[in-house]
Amino acid sequence: MSDFQKLQVTQRSKIKRLPKRGSQEKELIYSILDEALIAHVGFVNNEQPFVIPMAYGRKSDRLYLHGSSVSRLLKTLEQGVDVCINVTLLDGLVIARSLFHHSMNYRSVVLFGKAKIIKDEEGKMSALKAITEQMISGRWNEARIPNQKELKATNVLSFEIKEGSAKIRTGAPSDDAEDYSLPYWAGELPLKLTSGNPIRDPKLSDGITVPENIANYQRGV
Repeated sequence: MSDFQKLQVTQRSKIKRLPKRGSQEKELIYSILDEALIAHVGFVNNEQPFVIPMAYGRKSDRLYLHGSSVSRLLKTLEQGVDVCINVTLLDGLVIARSLFHHSMNYRSVVLFGKAKIIKDEEGKMSALKAITEQMISGRWNEARIPNQKELKATNVLSFEIKEGSAKIRTGAPSDDAEDYSLPYWAGELPLKLTSGNPIRDPKLSDGITVPENIANYQRGV
């Protein structure tokens, strides 16, 4: 696979623990980013580390983050500080015969880089559409778009997906050889994110039906 199809890796992004589970392949990384909903954004402000969960959107090789124009996070990130972004999908619990080997099956991505503020209105709207579509595909065309007052109150950041990696665990527990004969159940307990039935807003006007993309909402399909 060519370097063009992989993310960059440096000493800070190199997977040192169980590297066989790691990958820099863009196709795999993008598939994880596109299925997830929450990114944990890590940064340092005045020598104090912070990790903030945020909604995000991906378009091509960019992640987009948004928030209040007075947000400490966005004000810090727009200064060009180093950022670490993590996204994780939990696929199951791994139940071993020994407590030491209990684990989880997961797909995760860790990205490193810097974020830049988007100043032009067209760019902000495109980014906000990506964030909206990340949450619910097709929703951008089913609701009122942001007005000028809302755009002014919102900062949007662009983060280039350039350096980082994915890490994945799948499969059965890895017990010690001498433990396989122990009389304890072992295996996998799959987990997945599912949606419940949509709950109507009490103030919703009569005659408005639930859109199909909400009624049949699914992730990872």
